[in-house]
Amino acid sequence: MDKNQLGIQYMQEGKWEEAAKIFMEAIDEKPSDPTSYINFGNVLSAVGETEKALKFFEKAIELDENAAAAFYSAGNLFYDGENFHEAKKMFETAMKKGLETGDNYFMLGLTLIALEQGKLALPYLQRSTELNPSDSEAFFQYGLCLAQENFIDESIIQLEKCVEIDPNHADAFYNLGVAFGFKEDEQKALHFFKKALDIQPDHLLAGYGLKLIEKGSAQ
Repeated sequence: MDKNQLGIQYMQEGKWEEAAKIFMEAIDEKPSDPTSYINFGNVLSAVGETEKALKFFEKAIELDENAAAAFYSAGNLFYDGENFHEAKKMFETAMKKGLETGDNYFMLGLTLIALEQGKLALPYLQRSTELNPSDSEAFFQYGLCLAQENFIDESIIQLEKCVEIDPNHADAFYNLGVAFGFKEDEQKALHFFKKALDIQPDHLLAGYGLKLIEKGSAQ
């Protein structure tokens, strides 16, 4: 196993110090290899050293202007820092440089939603579900975005896929309740609000939705 692979294994195990040490050794051995800089930047990012992390991503791009993973990692940093315009640029550049991953499409979609460009986000979120068919969160965010753009029936399909993958996704059940409430199907709305509360008893919005329907039914 080479040092980058070993370092990634340490990261997956949450051994950040060991990962940092091995990536620094990889950089010392191959100072012109952008991969080690990206990996070390990801360690720094994971432990909250965002400014230092960005410098390593910039160094990777300096070494290889087509280092798509460096643009993607920088995009995540900007997204976490709520600098959505810069995040959008980074994710789009990563895509142009050939990064065709579900995660990149997903993050670009989330960034466009944050920029209040939900309609533009839809094709990217859809693509993320196609590339990551077992990612419940991708289906959830896609369904949520469809609902926000008033595609209610389409939203229900995606939210149902989300809970099929993750039967404990309380927010997805809550949003299914909202969708069926919007369609004036009170029985299904009640069912899904109750499901959300079974999973998460302190789900305030689901509790509020349930009370609203029960109050309406009592009148």
